[in-house]
Amino acid sequence: MKRFVQRMDRGQATLLPECLEDWIGEDNPVRVIDAFVDALDLGEIGFAGVEPAATGRPSYHPSVLLKLYIYGYLNRIQSSRRLEREAGRNLEVLWLLKRLAPDHKTIADFRTDNGAALRKVCARFVELCREMGLLATASVAIDGSKFKAVNNRDKNFTEAKVARRWAQLEESVARYLSQLDTADRQEPSEALAIKAHHLKEKMARLESEMLKLSAHEHAMLMSADKQVSLTDPDSRSMATSGRGSGVVGYNVQTVVETENHLIITHEVTNTGSDRGQLARMGKAAQAVLRADKLEAVADRGYFNSPEILECHEAGITVTLPKPMTSGAKSEGRFGKQDFVYIAAEDFYRCPAGERLSYRMTSEDNGKQMRRYWTTACHKCPLKSKCTTGSERRISRWEHEHVLEAVQERLDRNPEAMRVRRETVEHPFGTIKARMGATHFLCKTLPKVAAEMALHVLAYNITRVINIMGIRPLLAAIRA
Repeated sequence: MKRFVQRMDRGQATLLPECLEDWIGEDNPVRVIDAFVDALDLGEIGFAGVEPAATGRPSYHPSVLLKLYIYGYLNRIQSSRRLEREAGRNLEVLWLLKRLAPDHKTIADFRTDNGAALRKVCARFVELCREMGLLATASVAIDGSKFKAVNNRDKNFTEAKVARRWAQLEESVARYLSQLDTADRQEPSEALAIKAHHLKEKMARLESEMLKLSAHEHAMLMSADKQVSLTDPDSRSMATSGRGSGVVGYNVQTVVETENHLIITHEVTNTGSDRGQLARMGKAAQAVLRADKLEAVADRGYFNSPEILECHEAGITVTLPKPMTSGAKSEGRFGKQDFVYIAAEDFYRCPAGERLSYRMTSEDNGKQMRRYWTTACHKCPLKSKCTTGSERRISRWEHEHVLEAVQERLDRNPEAMRVRRETVEHPFGTIKARMGATHFLCKTLPKVAAEMALHVLAYNITRVINIMGIRPLLAAIRA
């Protein structure tokens, strides 16, 4: 006879294990957290409260709260109030904290007060990965992604947003004034009096909004980047990949190792563009890996001539596509890539076979540019496909050979962009899935950086457990 699995009566007495240790298996990830934190010198890392105060109420040791946070970020529990609840009901947390149950204020203050130390803990786990041989390949992928801040888009003001809001308010004022004029021309009635009173209330609210907007506009114009955020003052409005879309938040830069897909270094910025990040992130990865030479791949958003040159001089071989920004190409004319440079004789050959010789050197945005042109353009049959001016001129940066080497590497290995996507975009997707729709919970750049360090640490721990298993990782931590 078929039957269901029999359930236990809630009123039945049971004999629980005598100690918490019996509830936690040897392959439970919570043991990794316990061993890793116990192996750290929290005083040297910079955590406050390692030594108890001589007076006052006894405090929690930093290791207790650090273990709780790492467990929370590993299990998608980032809120201090939710962590407080877990400390009183979750058997894994009861075991990890040895039945200690800090309140949510203590938990929240720990993350706020120890941001720099939390970032060092994240870096220490990366060092452990290097010591275990998981970062033996000096090949990385670099990318940035936009993360939402605790700041609604309506609480962020830029010049364009302020101008649009003024137009909306002025349109509303004109509409309400028109309705009041219409009401004045009609026969008085009780319904008309109520409507007029309602319109005057709306006008008063609009006047209040205009005063606030004027104050926000003044603060925005006084700021260095002509932008102000009310809830999180460090967050910035940033464009995203979706056309016409954007987010108020932070631009998180990561460097991911291409073999085991571990995040070896990261940085939280409030600069929306990636163009100035390549050299700094590459050098940071080089320092973590302790490598004289490094191969790095990035997307076209990082293409910046001085940054690429700085990487070249530091021993970082970068591969990335050049963005197509030529106005001539978009209008159907020949672009610079259609002209062939002959290095041996220092001239360009145009699509018609004419020779563009070196003429002069000038400075453009701090770069020394060599200028090439020919006087044969006026009689060229392809002139209409080449230039609208009297002659076509080509500019060449003094370090153009470095950019040409980047393009040659990409031409030889077109799969590099696919490897980049598979390497660096997956960690971002995983971290954002763990964060949920709200993304960051903290405000201001230092606190957000600490929160991001915990997310990266949780991702790396999960990744290492999947690669080598819990017991080998425990053995490496205790070695």
